[in-house]
Amino acid sequence: MTAWTWRFEKADGTEVQPAVQPEEFTTQGDAESWVGEHWRALLEGGADQVRLFEETTEIYGPMNLRADAS
Repeated sequence: MTAWTWRFEKADGTEVQPAVQPEEFTTQGDAESWVGEHWRALLEGGADQVRLFEETTEIYGPMNLRADAS
């Protein structure tokens, strides 16, 4: 079974612990829905951006959590 996971980072790419502990997701859609529901808490907890991984392969990122980012 494929696992989808998020990496949580500061703006400079330094990994941080998330304010909301994610589960291990079985689909990309589930992972994206989860971050869509929790992005504000993640941002308030110190994460500025996230990266999505399928197993060890980075699918995309960094994705900025700040709504005002250009």
